[in-house]
Amino acid sequence: MKLNKECFNIVLIISLLSFNAFAQERLPLIRVLNQLEENFDVKFSYSENDIDAVFIEKPNSEASLQSIIDGLNDETLLNFKILDERYITISSINKTINICGIVLSETDSFPLIGATVQVVNTQKGVITNSNGDFKLKDVPVNSIIEISYLGFEAVQIKAIDLRKTNQSVCSNIVLAEKAEALNKILISKFLTTGLQKRVDGSTVLNTEKFGTLPGLTEPDVLQSIQALPGVESVNESIANINVRGGTNGQNLMIWDGIKMYHSGHFFGLISAYNPYLTEKVEVTKNGTSSEFSDGVSSTINMFTKNNIDETVSGGFGVNLLHADGYLQIPLSKKLAVHVSGRRAFTDAFSSPTYNQYFEKSFQDSELTTNSENISDAQQSSDFFFYDYSGKIVFDVNEKHKLRANVIGIYNNLDYTESFENSDGETESKTSNLKQENSGFGGSWNADWTNRFSTEISGFYSKYNVDALNYRVETDQSLTQANEVLETGIKLKNTIKLNKTINVLAGYAFNEIGVLYKTTVSAPSYDRITKDVLLNHGAFTEIEYNKNNTYLRLGVRGNYFQKFNSFLVEPRLNLRQKLSNQFALKLQGEFKNQTTKQKIDFQDDFLGVENRRWTLANEQLIKISKSKQVSFGFEFNKNNWLFDVESFYKIVDGITASNQGFYNNFQYENANGNYKARGLEFLVNKTATKYSTWLSYTFSKNDYEFETITPSVFPNNLDIRHSVSLAFNYNILKNLEASVGGIWRSGQPYTQPVEGNETIQDGNATVVNYDTPNHENVEDFMRVDASLNSKFTLSNKVQGQFRLGVLNLLNRNNTTNRYFELNSENSNETLRVDNQSLGITPNASLRITF
Repeated sequence: MKLNKECFNIVLIISLLSFNAFAQERLPLIRVLNQLEENFDVKFSYSENDIDAVFIEKPNSEASLQSIIDGLNDETLLNFKILDERYITISSINKTINICGIVLSETDSFPLIGATVQVVNTQKGVITNSNGDFKLKDVPVNSIIEISYLGFEAVQIKAIDLRKTNQSVCSNIVLAEKAEALNKILISKFLTTGLQKRVDGSTVLNTEKFGTLPGLTEPDVLQSIQALPGVESVNESIANINVRGGTNGQNLMIWDGIKMYHSGHFFGLISAYNPYLTEKVEVTKNGTSSEFSDGVSSTINMFTKNNIDETVSGGFGVNLLHADGYLQIPLSKKLAVHVSGRRAFTDAFSSPTYNQYFEKSFQDSELTTNSENISDAQQSSDFFFYDYSGKIVFDVNEKHKLRANVIGIYNNLDYTESFENSDGETESKTSNLKQENSGFGGSWNADWTNRFSTEISGFYSKYNVDALNYRVETDQSLTQANEVLETGIKLKNTIKLNKTINVLAGYAFNEIGVLYKTTVSAPSYDRITKDVLLNHGAFTEIEYNKNNTYLRLGVRGNYFQKFNSFLVEPRLNLRQKLSNQFALKLQGEFKNQTTKQKIDFQDDFLGVENRRWTLANEQLIKISKSKQVSFGFEFNKNNWLFDVESFYKIVDGITASNQGFYNNFQYENANGNYKARGLEFLVNKTATKYSTWLSYTFSKNDYEFETITPSVFPNNLDIRHSVSLAFNYNILKNLEASVGGIWRSGQPYTQPVEGNETIQDGNATVVNYDTPNHENVEDFMRVDASLNSKFTLSNKVQGQFRLGVLNLLNRNNTTNRYFELNSENSNETLRVDNQSLGITPNASLRITF
């Protein structure tokens, strides 16, 4: 005991001496300054209030003056500046420091790639690299740093708390996932910056952080998602996105809660949704939440920015087709207005990009083929488009939020032919094609408690196609109109039972009306049809996410009042991790769809193919019903991702007139189904400076129509093999390049019977088609490239310049093939090949503030 007591006393004395020695090394700054003035014959200029009560470690007596001053700058919040050999100033203002940090996920401590680190109220910022690291130089010492990441709660930290000195280690900043979402981000940098993958298998496109994809000059929402396996457009049209063998009309498009019936400008070649006010896009191919019905192939859900900033922000830009701008204006701490607008200048200026798009969109139409009979001086065409959107963001308080939004999309084509009548006078006849989609929506969100919330939303959507096609050679006018009106109301309740379980329950009501009108002048003909359908839906689901298991299990019931029909739609989404790197996933869903697109052929709308909407009537047009299941696995290690998924999908209730046949079935009213089954493979490697990926899709897609012979034959969208390869590289800090290619099998087509190409059908001669879709056009191949450069104009103004080239090798690709009678010899047929875009350059310049 005595020995222990002596040992304790010795330890205590040593500790006190050590503490006293350490304390002696912490000196008042004023004393150190006086000593430095004496040792180096210098003079410090300062305010006593700035250095009062500042203590520092005693400088090394053998160090140089410069190293001592550098050490004082690192150690204190003061700014030491050497004016000349004698005078040194000390101030507490305009002090800048270097900061650094490592951003991690609270759940698994994984680094968050692409997190935004921004100095509040400035444009100064950076994104984290593949290790979650960031560094920022010359940050005002009194500033606040905000760190944000999609799906996580943003945090604000004082810059001084992240100060980087020569000896310090960068701080860890841990972000917590947002409480309302169990469906967390699984992969933060998927293919490129701004593309993320969720644990439920859906893909999220974050347009604000979007990197570079080959050929693109802006984060075009519907172009970008075609980088995903199983998503492509067989004719390069945004208005014809095919997901796992489905038609474009089988994709559910939602913009801020408003169901949209129109997706593209320039008749499908450009997305109709301004990406700079669209904050994120969620793409789901299977295992959809029971909250959503319709869209038997996919759900594409777009969200605009939903927050209130402290200052006005916005941007504007121009490329070779259009100009656009957007503004986010805070009117108070609780109220803000967001507006955007875009308009083409194609009716005033024809760029190389416009010429390529025009040739692609209007090939084999009257706008190009009439030139054989009518000189250029006797015909003219004007085309333009515009879109706009607006949103009111009102936070009543922390518990209640109101949102209201509006969107408008417009395309217009005028085609004028001039001719000389029998009296020698010149007359002009103008044809017109107009497409328009407008919508209004609103929502109220209420957080009653930390665990219970309610959302009530509603929308109104209106889609119109109006066309006047005047044929000079026959003095005949054809007027067609297609209108879709839909209103919807939804009530959704979310209950958080605990940190791992969410329960969702709600009710939705939709009323859809579709009108179609046709009027012909000679001979006189007039027809109008109108259908209305009411749909009641009730849905519920449970979402579980804990440790290695994610499960979302739901069911939806739909009652169609007109048909007195009730459909039950179960939904399943399961992901099970077997190790830190390996996971299995299983998804399945039943869905239905009551609206369908009917394709108008070459003799309508100036020969420009147009798609009009029809509504199920359970007679000639059945409700489409889909059943889909997919199974696969993921392996993710060291920023390598291997994703393999097999799928089987059957869609019943399709009609032949909705498929766009170019054979003897094109006017049939037969009902049938298609079955698509295949395999999707993706390998993706991401790093700080580069990202590369290779995807391959195998798919076999067959029709079955019992009343058609043969009853089973390949689908028009039966693309057996599809390969995509791309590489992104950060050449410099603000310069990124991207190059990539697409190769896929050719689209099926129907060949006329060799040696007997035409037959008589009553008094008419028609093409005598052979076995349907028995042949394929040549394989499709395209190489694209992009260059993206960022620059700073001031502390609050940033710029971006992009160059993009589609079909860099100018390869001639045939996207579709059909046959028509030879006008000079009705016993012969002529082959018509629809060609893809030629080499198409584009450039864009953007300014944001």
